Formats: sequence, C-alpha cells, structure tokens
Amino acid sequence: MDSMKTNFTVTEFVFLGLSSQPKMQLILFVMFLFFYLLTVSGNIIIITIIQIEPRLQTPMYFFLTNLSFLDICYTSTNIPQMLSNMVGKKNTISFSGCATQMYFSLSFGMIECVLLGVMAYDRYVAICHPLHYTVIMDCTTCVQLAVVSWSSSFLSSVVINVLTLSLPYCGPNTLNHFFCEVPSVLRLACTDTSLTELVVFIFSIIIVFIPFLLIVVSYARILQSVLRMRSASGRYKALSTCASHLTVVALFYGTAIFMYMRPQSKSSRAGGKIIAVFYTVVTPMLNPLIYSLRNQDVKGALRRAIAKQRT
Repeated sequence: MDSMKTNFTVTEFVFLGLSSQPKMQLILFVMFLFFYLLTVSGNIIIITIIQIEPRLQTPMYFFLTNLSFLDICYTSTNIPQMLSNMVGKKNTISFSGCATQMYFSLSFGMIECVLLGVMAYDRYVAICHPLHYTVIMDCTTCVQLAVVSWSSSFLSSVVINVLTLSLPYCGPNTLNHFFCEVPSVLRLACTDTSLTELVVFIFSIIIVFIPFLLIVVSYARILQSVLRMRSASGRYKALSTCASHLTVVALFYGTAIFMYMRPQSKSSRAGGKIIAVFYTVVTPMLNPLIYSLRNQDVKGALRRAIAKQRT
C-alpha cells in the first residue's frame, strides 16, 4: 500500500479558490474582472503617457514605466487563471502549468520588491542630492539598476522553483488557493520540506528584506532632509511623494513578508489567500493611482494628450 502511494505522481492540481458558493463566485468574478481591466488599462495609460511626453523622460518615470509593465505581467500571470476557474466546471491546472505560473508569479513579485527599493533610492538622491542627481542617476545607471532588478529576481525564482518542484508529490493535489504559490504547493509535498522552506526564507531575506531596508534607510534620510527645508511648499511636496510611495510599500511588503517570512506551520490557509489578494491584485491596481494619477506632471501630460486627440 505504501509503495503504491509513493509511486503515484501528481499530474494536476485542483484549486479550492476563494469561495465554493456559486453566487459568491459570480460576485468575485465580476469584481476581479473589473480589477484586472482597471489594472491593465491604468498601467497601459501610464506607460503611454510617459513614452510620448518629453517632460517625463527622467529616471523616476523610467522606473515607473518598469513598474507599470511589471504590474501588467504580474496580474496577467494569476488573474486570468482565477477568472477561468470561477466560471469553468474544472478548477484544475496541469503540473507543468502550475510550475510555470509559480515561477513567473514569484519572479514578478520579487522584481516588484527590488524595484520599490530602487525607486526609494532614486527619490533619496533627488531630494537629498539634487545637484548631483543627473550625474548619479544617469541613463546607464538606471538601465543597470533595472537589469539587476529583473535578472536577479528571475534567477532567484529558478532556484526556489527547482527545489520546490523536485520534491515528490504523490498524494493530495488540492491547493487551498486561487493560484500556484510556493507555500501552498509545498504543503502538498510527500516529504520533509524544512530544507526548502529554509532556502525560501533565505532568498526572502535577500530579495525582500534587503530592498526593504534600503527603503527604510532612504526615507529616513529623506525625512531628515525635508525637516531642514525652509520652504513649506517644498516640504509638503516631498512628504506627499513619500506618503504615496510608503503606502504601497507598506501594503505590498507587509503582506509579502507576512506570507513568505514566517514558519509555514503557523500559517493560516484562509488568511494566506486573503493576504495574497492584496499583493497580487489590489497593489498592482492601486499603483497607477498612487504613483502617477496623483502626480501633477502626469496629470498635465494626460490633459495635453487628450487635447491633442480632440484637435
């Protein structure tokens, strides 16, 4: 009996999703479809405006373009699958499909962590060293920071996914989640996962916590610089920028750290799904609003673009 169980290999996974009630499924489908369309359209608008507006060709908006493109990729990795499961009869995904989704979802999540850190550093240089800003944050440096953000995250995700998927999956195949994520998949392994969990924890510190420390240090220095400003309007503008960025940082990092940097044995499965909604759905949807649509430069560029279309 034990040998039969050991030899059996899982070929697909079944999602439990966010709800099993048909009425609630319909409500969730409409809500998340709206969120997805809002995320994609909002970020496409931001990318387009930045590309066509010469005044926005600065390091800050270069990184914002990266973030907007990333958010489109991030949500497109998870939400279409979730929407399909809500209206379909089968809530399943193949093992290879799960592996692919898990890899890209983890990669994009890691990239967002690093990019948020890079954007905090960019604001630190702009506010604390304005005279040297164009020298420090030149085109080459910006491209290098973006390449490091993307490449380091993709490579780190390879290590975590290889370790996760090399474990034997020989029995349960029901994921108490709405997409394939490392913690939920690890729970189905038919062996001790402590080593893999340790590796995930170490990479979480490197990819998640170190950029978070960079954000904290950057904003601590920004706050010191702002408090020394004589102009009230200058202080307000700088603090407003900090507040917007820190809102998303708190939402994304807080939930990501809570999900990946605590022992899995203490994790609440239902709570984990709710937390995942915030950093995979809500934050990418809010990013265009918080980072850009509240920005006067972007608003002005958007008005000029609309005016050109009307003439």
